[in-house]
Amino acid sequence: MRKLIGGALAACLVLGTGAATADEVGKVGVDWLGNDIIVEAIKDPKVEGVTCHVSYFDRGVIDRLQKGNWFEDPSDSSISCRQTGPITIGDIDMSEGGEEVFKQGISLIWKKQVVNRIYDKTNETLIYLSHSRQVQDGSAKMSVTTVPLYGQNVVWTKGKPK
Repeated sequence: MRKLIGGALAACLVLGTGAATADEVGKVGVDWLGNDIIVEAIKDPKVEGVTCHVSYFDRGVIDRLQKGNWFEDPSDSSISCRQTGPITIGDIDMSEGGEEVFKQGISLIWKKQVVNRIYDKTNETLIYLSHSRQVQDGSAKMSVTTVPLYGQNVVWTKGKPK
């Protein structure tokens, strides 16, 4: 159900923003109600050689009927990003808030699962933060991972920041 609802919204958003797309690489059933944990691979569109794996809970139809909340999945997610090839960094946002790398709908309209990339210049590290964004009642559920660049042969297309 999430794929049907979120997929159409995410496709529109991804096409409009140039953000990364996710490829489902795993699906684990967790109960007889049809609830699953989905694992997706996301390649950073501005950082070649980095792949993030995000997992999240996908509610089944029976669970939706029982709980009465048809149109949204939980905000929980987990993320792990690693170097999967030579790293080439394009024109990334260097601000404290970083930039959105990926987002997809986890409710009919307002709730989004988001991955942001932040560059920690002092420690030469890319930080990836997975969280949900909502119009109100924001969630504190988040997951963070890092990709250290120190000592790596990194190519900066716009020159390494000073």
